[in-house]
Amino acid sequence: MAISNLRSIDPRSLERNPENPRLIFRADDLQNLEDSIKARGILVPLTVYEDDGSFFIMDGERRWRCAMRLALANVPVIVQPKPDRMQNIMMMFAIHNARKDWDPLPTAYKLRDLEAMFQAQEGRFPTEAELAELASITRGEVRRLKKLLGLPPEYRDELMAELEKPRSEQALTVDHVLEATRGAESLAKRGVVNEKEEERLRRAVVDKFRNRTLHSTVEPRKLARIARAVERQEISKGTARRVVERIVSSPEYTIDDAFRDSAAQADAEHAVEVLLDRVSSNLRQYRESGAQISEDLAEKLAAISRLIDELLERR
Repeated sequence: MAISNLRSIDPRSLERNPENPRLIFRADDLQNLEDSIKARGILVPLTVYEDDGSFFIMDGERRWRCAMRLALANVPVIVQPKPDRMQNIMMMFAIHNARKDWDPLPTAYKLRDLEAMFQAQEGRFPTEAELAELASITRGEVRRLKKLLGLPPEYRDELMAELEKPRSEQALTVDHVLEATRGAESLAKRGVVNEKEEERLRRAVVDKFRNRTLHSTVEPRKLARIARAVERQEISKGTARRVVERIVSSPEYTIDDAFRDSAAQADAEHAVEVLLDRVSSNLRQYRESGAQISEDLAEKLAAISRLIDELLERR
């Protein structure tokens, strides 16, 4: 970086980058950085660009906010050429990729802007791979951010409001809503619930996360296991519907409770069946190899044989 680009500027003359996907800056998260700057100053210059006499921050908004809170007279900056809007968004995403500290929902909104700008320039929407490359993120991250954009506005508004709170006070996260959505969708695909019931179920699961009735983010995945049990005809749709209705109507009834009351036994049996098929295949291959059975293997086979006999006695 050319030394001539390094300047010392009054932080009051700086402005935040309008293309920065990061919208949430919590006071408790800034405190450690503020304490460090107060003790040692700003060690890493901010990166900015100049436009019509104003300087816009490309990298270092947290440092700038701390400098403003500390009423510093000057901050070190490196002045870069002004990018066009698409370049600006791409650079913001490149910084995100390096830092990994932006909230996903504001990032999703900026990804939507980047996609729209590509479409305006190229006359077509970018492929998933192209959008991932433009944003310096993985295709999996692109899919996740697009799922967020596909949520109804009320859920996105709730998540944005939650992001304003200190992390210790946040009861609802993006993953809670996405897992609730996937779980409800899996039951809808198997015809267990209709569209209206699907939304009621999603809302009930989200509210249970907010009220801390549910604690594990992945608990809604058991809704998909109930749906698969219906698909395999291990439980009836009626049984699945009854536990779903109870999730919606009973504030204290959890998804673990619903799974226990419906698909738990069938799911366990299916898992054992899959495992036995694999073991049987391996045993046949071992038998056909003509290998001599070791004492350790013989003992394990005998133990399994006894366990199978015990299970069969329960019939």
